[in-house]
Amino acid sequence: MASARLQPIAQQLALLRTPEAYAAVNEYARRHTGAAAAAAYLALGHARLLDGRYAAAEIDLRRARRYDGALADYADFLGAEASEDAGDDAAAEALLHGFVRRYPDSIFDAQVPELEAGVLLAMNNPGGAREALLRGEGTAAVDRPGYQLAEGEVELALGQRQMAVEIFKRLLLGHPLSAQARIARQRITDLGAESALTVTDLQGLGDAYYQAGRYAEAAGQYGALIHTPELSAWERNEFAVAEAACELHLGRLTQAEAEALPNTDDESGARRLYLLMELARDREDTGAQQRIVTKMEARFPRSPWLAEALFSSGNMYLLRLDYPTAIKYYLYLAEHFPAYKYAAAAHWRAAWLSYRLGQYTEAAQLFSQQIRLYPAASVTVSALYWQGRLYETLDRAPGLAAANYRAILRAYPHYFYAQLARERLAALGNTEPVAAPGLSRFRETPAPQMASSFPMDSPHLAMARLLANAGLNEYIPREIAADPNASRWSALAEAQIYSSYGEYFLALRAVKRALPYASTAPFQSIPMVYWKILYPTPWWSTIVAESKKNGLDPYLVASLIRQESEFDPSAVSYAHAYGLMQLLPSIGRKMAREEGMRSFRTFQLLDPEINIRLGTRYLRQMLDEFGGVPAYALAAYNAGDYRVADWRAEGPYSGIGEFVESIPFTQTRNYVEAVLRNEETYKAIEEYARSQSSETASAFPSAAGLP
Repeated sequence: MASARLQPIAQQLALLRTPEAYAAVNEYARRHTGAAAAAAYLALGHARLLDGRYAAAEIDLRRARRYDGALADYADFLGAEASEDAGDDAAAEALLHGFVRRYPDSIFDAQVPELEAGVLLAMNNPGGAREALLRGEGTAAVDRPGYQLAEGEVELALGQRQMAVEIFKRLLLGHPLSAQARIARQRITDLGAESALTVTDLQGLGDAYYQAGRYAEAAGQYGALIHTPELSAWERNEFAVAEAACELHLGRLTQAEAEALPNTDDESGARRLYLLMELARDREDTGAQQRIVTKMEARFPRSPWLAEALFSSGNMYLLRLDYPTAIKYYLYLAEHFPAYKYAAAAHWRAAWLSYRLGQYTEAAQLFSQQIRLYPAASVTVSALYWQGRLYETLDRAPGLAAANYRAILRAYPHYFYAQLARERLAALGNTEPVAAPGLSRFRETPAPQMASSFPMDSPHLAMARLLANAGLNEYIPREIAADPNASRWSALAEAQIYSSYGEYFLALRAVKRALPYASTAPFQSIPMVYWKILYPTPWWSTIVAESKKNGLDPYLVASLIRQESEFDPSAVSYAHAYGLMQLLPSIGRKMAREEGMRSFRTFQLLDPEINIRLGTRYLRQMLDEFGGVPAYALAAYNAGDYRVADWRAEGPYSGIGEFVESIPFTQTRNYVEAVLRNEETYKAIEEYARSQSSETASAFPSAAGLP
């Protein structure tokens, strides 16, 4: 409570670390005592530590300890880090020695052994370093990459070279993507112990880098493996092709390089053809692409690389709007590789494209297969809906259609297709659903019991609030999770803290992590407080005012913001779109001119008020361009109006659902469905909240803001 007024300036210091922010927090610290001063000095020390001003950080962190004991473990641990980085190892050891005994519940206890071992090594005390590590045995500390690196360094300092190599190897293979693994690999090289790593070990490293998208590192690993003397010819071929696959991802593989790869009759040969197929697709050479896939079907009928080639080929023709050819590849994949990771998606696309081509008998069969073979796949909700539409139109069986629509509402209550299913049920009136085999498996998702409140007397929660006041946001989740009883309420408590200083996007993300099943859960199975965090309405007055000015539904605007930025006003995308409504600078400048704003600068898009003002104007223009149809406007907002014009030309569509499902870009299709779904969910939350008691309906207003 005493440090609550520190929060805005401490948060600004943590974010910007400008001279003005430092001065403001320093002045606050100078004018206060006790916990408030301790929090301010902790904020200063942490910021200086991040800025590499270690000596100054030491001073501020010592002051934090002196003013209040509540934050003592943070001051000691961060102070030890500052002292170590400043080269003051004796000071660091003084803070670390006995740390776990002094602070048995600290979130830093698992990190202390490795940090203290490093400090003692720097003080030429490897025996003491080993003792420090031994104090961590039997705890979570031993699983940390930092602990294992320190363990190897200690053994090396004690002259136990072989033991050190084994530890470095264990670290490298167990945590290959960690920063410590890089150091361990260098230590192994420096020790001349590369022979300790088998070909299998090295291949595992390359595969780990590849799976993580670190293609340059993977290419280097595979390239080095090629020159290993004891390799067999097939192993050398395998690594050559793997290296080429990395080069393809990096955009550096040439046709000549791919053709020069060994044309073998094993999986390396299959992958070689797959790479050649991808190169043909990139240059839009459909003839070469088809010849290569046909060759793969003949030579490698069971290879997973054929499955990859089939799916990629289907996608190629889908984007070219050549539906018959796309169907051919998708169906071949689904029939020959039913366990492939994209088999359900491929089967669904074949079914849908058959429907779009008017091949309703074939589509009906494929819809039934989709529901029977892939009941757990997310795309199967689409099959349920469109099978229902065929029941209505082709089979004149409204009872069967109603059964499908009700199955969607049970299992997918907050999906885009649930909205369409409700509309169809309303149109069918009092039609009674007919029992249909296979639909009983589509049930609501069981939701674990979530607490609608949290204990106010939790010391870890109190500490987390204090950390928020000091701007030390990175430690908030760990501090809350340290409470042994936090599993049922940790997400709610974390969200409440973030909302208290306006970080609604962090609150939303915390609850999304805790409730990944929310889109399939009935409203009543999750306390209303969580729904209001998942669908917040900050800047609501601005959204309402600008929506009214532009003739928009404010819930549509809020839904778009939720999908674009999750209400993070500082969001900047990889495509350089800015702010809440993710506007490109060019769009921002154009809208600003139309609004009569002078001297517009791109950074102004990070101002929520300006972003909403310009974004709602742009959304209105998209709606006007496409006849006021939200689905068209949203697709244009995401992918560009020229693409939407092309997609519309592929019609006619009997209803907006057909257009949305026909969007060939998965990202855009999911985007349109999500925004329209969000809009319905916002309205449903408001309606549901009003049906509850006033106490439930008004719970946690700071995180919601619903009118």
